[in-house]
Amino acid sequence: MRRREFIKMIAWSVAAWPIVSRAQQSALPVIGYLSGRSPEDLSAFLKGLNEAGYVDGRNVSIEYRWAEGRADRLPALVADLVHRRVTVITAATTPAALAAKAATTTIPIVFVMAGDPVRLGLVPSLNRPDGNITGVATLNIEVAPKRLQLLHEVVPSAKVVVLLVNPADATAEIQTREARSAAHSLGLELHVLNARTETDFDAVFANIIQMQAGGLVIAADPLFNSRRKQLGELTVRHAVPAIYGQHDFTAAGGLLSYGPDQADAYRRTGIYVGRVLKGEKPADLPVQQATKVELYINLKTAKALGITIPNTLIGRADEVIE
Repeated sequence: MRRREFIKMIAWSVAAWPIVSRAQQSALPVIGYLSGRSPEDLSAFLKGLNEAGYVDGRNVSIEYRWAEGRADRLPALVADLVHRRVTVITAATTPAALAAKAATTTIPIVFVMAGDPVRLGLVPSLNRPDGNITGVATLNIEVAPKRLQLLHEVVPSAKVVVLLVNPADATAEIQTREARSAAHSLGLELHVLNARTETDFDAVFANIIQMQAGGLVIAADPLFNSRRKQLGELTVRHAVPAIYGQHDFTAAGGLLSYGPDQADAYRRTGIYVGRVLKGEKPADLPVQQATKVELYINLKTAKALGITIPNTLIGRADEVIE
């Protein structure tokens, strides 16, 4: 081969390489990650995906869609993923799972969510989910009455307590009903306040101060998950003893958090997504229940509020912030 022809061939190969690379990239299976929250740390999900043999950018590609606590954005976001014909949809949060189920009956869906997926109509049963959807359910809704009990244990003098809910959430009615039942058994007066967006938070705390409530329970909701640090800071600013289901809330100054081990739930979800990518059908994968819950206590906040945390409760905590 002549030198000039050889150089031309090399030049063509170099020019064509990005095209070939892009073609290979587009041929990768695609995970459509739909979340009702804001962008957050997904290391646990990616860890589970890796355990199943998949690495983002190597043998799988991930398209992220974030509703940032706005459930009304989810239908358009999932419609885009369906239009792009992703291989599998990962639906993080209950509203995302409901939106994904409503959008497609053919693309496999793996959810990670709070609450009972059977009760919410996502699957006919946990052992036989049927259809194109399965996933991991946490106890975030089921432990909601326990949060009120823990708050009462820490501030027994409080007789008036507030429950903060997002009325747009599918589980708001369930959480409210169970909280009212728990409050009645504890002899507490429970007031329910609503917040649909973060712009409602200031009015909520103004009402809490006005009614001289002795404690606040924040219901499980993607909006509150996305703003958990903001909510934690607000409880400190207004000196309100409060409990939530995310440990980041306590790290931001909130008094207590009690909820599921999110890292474990997301790791399990990543493993399930990997199994679907390998060809298993969601209908053949029973819905998993992540039963581990964690208690976090912020002693620094307790001291600032003049609250003494019982030693028995400290001994039960998974982490104590001092």
